Amino acid sequence: MTAAARGPERAATSTKPPAAERWTAARIEALFDLPFADLLFRAQQVHRQHFDANAIQRSTLLSVKTGGCSEDCGYCSQSARHGEAGREKMLDVSEVVAAAQAAKDKGASRFCMGAAWKGPKDKDLDQVAEMVKAVKGLGLETCVTLGMLKDGQAEKLRDAGLDYYNHNLDTAPEFYGEVISTHSQADRFDTIDKVREAGIKVCCGGIVGMGETRRARASLLAELAGMEPPPDSVPINELVPMPGTPLENAPPLDPFEFVRTIAAARITMPTSFVRLSAGRQEMNDELQALCFLAGANSIFYGDKLLTAGNPEAARDEALFERLGLSAI
Repeated sequence: MTAAARGPERAATSTKPPAAERWTAARIEALFDLPFADLLFRAQQVHRQHFDANAIQRSTLLSVKTGGCSEDCGYCSQSARHGEAGREKMLDVSEVVAAAQAAKDKGASRFCMGAAWKGPKDKDLDQVAEMVKAVKGLGLETCVTLGMLKDGQAEKLRDAGLDYYNHNLDTAPEFYGEVISTHSQADRFDTIDKVREAGIKVCCGGIVGMGETRRARASLLAELAGMEPPPDSVPINELVPMPGTPLENAPPLDPFEFVRTIAAARITMPTSFVRLSAGRQEMNDELQALCFLAGANSIFYGDKLLTAGNPEAARDEALFERLGLSAI
C-alpha cells in the first residue's frame, strides 16, 4: 500500500526512501525464495554488522485490562464479539508495579503493558500514565499497547515517561480485510504517526500463520521496512489459535517458513530489534535457536502474553545457557 492509497492525511506526512533503495514485496519474496542456508547466512551477516549476535533483549508483557474489546480482530480472544477471555477491570497501579519488579528481578529490561481497547478514554489513559511513571521509576524501559490514540494522548504518555508504543500492522494491506473489518490499516498508521510525532519509539510488527500467502508475508515486511525510519522494535508473532475466534482452526505455519520470515525481517530492517513473540511456547528449543540464528534478538520473557501462554523463565534461562546467549 502506498502512502497515497492510505489517504491524503497519510500521504502528506509520510516520507519514503528512494525507489531504488526501497524493499518491495517482490524483492522480499525473492529473499524468501533463497535456499534456506543462503538466506540464514545473509541474515546472520546483516545481524552481526549491527548487533552482538549472542545478546538477546528481554521484555515482559502484562495485560492491565483484559477482555471486552469492541473490535473484531479474527485472531483475538479479547474481542467481545467472539472471544472467550472474560472482561476484567483495570489492574491497580500497585499490582502493575509488583509485576514489573518481579519481571526485572528475572532479567527483563523492558516492561510492556497492554489493554483491550479500540482506544483509551482519557480517564483510563490517566491511570495508565501513572503505571508508566511507576514502572519507569523501577529503572525499566516502558512500553504500552492500548489501541488507537486520539490527538494529545501520545504526548500525555510521553510526558509520563513512555519509551515505546506498540501498534502492530498485523498483516499485509491486501489481506487485512480478511482478518479485521471494524477498522482499517490506515487507522493503525494514523496512530503510529501520532506516536512518532510525540517522540516515542515505535514497536510495530505483525502476525503470520493466519492463512496468508508468502507474498502477503513479504508485503507485510515491505510495509514495515518502508516506514521512515523502520520501527525500533519489530515483533514477529506466530498465530496462537484461540478457541472461539474465527481463526481457531487455522492450519499451522511451516516452521521453516517462520524462520524465513525472521530472516527476511532482519535483512530488510537491519537496525531494528526483531522480537520472537507470540507462538514461542509452541516452539521447541531447536526452532528457537534457528530464529536467533536468523536474526531474532529480542523475546517476550515470562509466563503469559496477554491471553496466550509463553515459555517459563526457567526454560528460557536453560536455553540461553545452552546457546551461550546473554541478556541485553
